[in-house]
Amino acid sequence: MEIRLANRYKELAPKLMSDLGLDNVMEIPRIQKVVINAGIGNIKDNREHIEAFEHDLSVIAGQKVSVRKARLSEAGFNLRKGANVGLTVTLRNQSMWTFLDKLINIALPRVRDFSGVSTTSFDAFGNYSLGILEHTIFPEVNPNVVKSIRGLQITVVVRAKNSAHSKALLQELGMPFRKDSKING
Repeated sequence: MEIRLANRYKELAPKLMSDLGLDNVMEIPRIQKVVINAGIGNIKDNREHIEAFEHDLSVIAGQKVSVRKARLSEAGFNLRKGANVGLTVTLRNQSMWTFLDKLINIALPRVRDFSGVSTTSFDAFGNYSLGILEHTIFPEVNPNVVKSIRGLQITVVVRAKNSAHSKALLQELGMPFRKDSKING
C-alpha cells in the first residue's frame, strides 16, 4: 500500500538537507512516532461512554488503544488508584504516516473557523504538540451516534536538531501553520 505522505517525505529529504544546510543525511529531520492521548475525565464512571470513546479512538488511530490507569489515589479529584483515567495510542511507520495524512489533509480543514495551527507548540527537542477539542472532526466518527464529545492531544515526535528544523519538516509535509505565528530557535 502506497502512503502519500511517506512518499512525499522521501522526495523532500534532499530539499530539506540543502535548505537547512545539513552536511549529513542522518541530520535530516525525521518523524519517529505520533502519540495520541485522551483523558476520560467526567465519563470515568460510565462504562458505556468509555467503551464508545475507546472504539472511536481506535477507529481514528487505526489500531487498538491502551487504557491508562491512575497510579495514585487523589482525594481532591475523587480518584482511586487503578481507576481508568485516559486512553493512549502510539503510531509508528505506516499507521503514523496514514494518520498524519488524514490529520493534515482531512481533519484539520474540517475545524470550524480554522486559521491554522500554532507554531509555539514545539518543545526544545523539536516535538510538536497539538490539542483538538472535538474528536468528531475525523471522518471515521459519526457525530450523530457519539455518546460524548472528547478532546485529543496529539504529539508528533520528531528527531531534529532544533524546533526550527522540525517546523521546516512539518511545513514541507503540509502542516497548516498560522501565517502570523513566529517560532524561536
